[in-house]
Amino acid sequence: MDANQTSVVREFVLAGFSERPAVEAGLFVLFLLFYVSTWVGNVLIMVTVASDSRLNASPMYFLLGNLSFLDLCYSTVTTPKLLADFLDNAKLISYDQCIVQLFFLHFVGAAEMFLLTVMAYDRYVAICRPLHYTTIMSRRLCCALIAASWTGGFVHSTVQTILTIRLPFCGPNQVDNFFCDVPPVIKLACADTFVIELLMVSNSGLISTCSFVVLVSSYTTILLKIRSKEGRRKALSTCASHLMVVTLFFGPCIFIYARPFSSFSVDKVVSVLYNVITPMLNPLIYTLRNKEVRSAMSKLWNRSRLTRKKEET
Repeated sequence: MDANQTSVVREFVLAGFSERPAVEAGLFVLFLLFYVSTWVGNVLIMVTVASDSRLNASPMYFLLGNLSFLDLCYSTVTTPKLLADFLDNAKLISYDQCIVQLFFLHFVGAAEMFLLTVMAYDRYVAICRPLHYTTIMSRRLCCALIAASWTGGFVHSTVQTILTIRLPFCGPNQVDNFFCDVPPVIKLACADTFVIELLMVSNSGLISTCSFVVLVSSYTTILLKIRSKEGRRKALSTCASHLMVVTLFFGPCIFIYARPFSSFSVDKVVSVLYNVITPMLNPLIYTLRNKEVRSAMSKLWNRSRLTRKKEET
């Protein structure tokens, strides 16, 4: 390939879910409902934690508020473009926009992985060292761990993006997914990508797999350290919501990124699961299983009703 022919492709075509307009219109309504639910649920958690001094002072709920913010960002990276493409037969995305989407997808996604690992450490300290919990998980440490999660996500995404933009693209230009991600994009490169794939799998695959192993190990340690059946039941109940989130988020990520891209066959259902469904389900999982959050939301709702009544009178 001549060097002058590199990066000839200036736009990509995103694969849709169907070629039938009626089906696409139905999917637009469905995914719009998912996206609105994601915003409502996550914003509600953020507002509830911020407005309730007791929840805001708790490390667990402070981290939960930050997780909700990451879920909002993660969903917004891909869903608005997906909704627009349901109404547009062309489904085009420029090269620059594709790279930006790819960067933020991995930036926010990796930051969320690290934050979920931090939340597992928080549960370990709360259950195994309850007398020292508030001392160890101080607000200063929580902020430092959140900053480290964002920094780790930024470094990871920067590596992925640099490796991608160094590749030449001269056609074909159809991305076999509904958003720009590393595996389907680098398959379109006009060069041997074996070494790049190896580096990317080592990066993304190891981060997702190692984080998942650390998370499972931490919860296993928690259960093993508690001797009584009643204590173990309570610990399992406390960690159950977190385990559900971890499984929903890490399972598809490991499936997507922890294997060579050359043998990669895009499963759009898996992509929808961790890009659209999981950010929507996280607020439901936490609020439905958490009495404190439900109680704080109820108080917030009652305060807002009283405020409206006073304004009306």
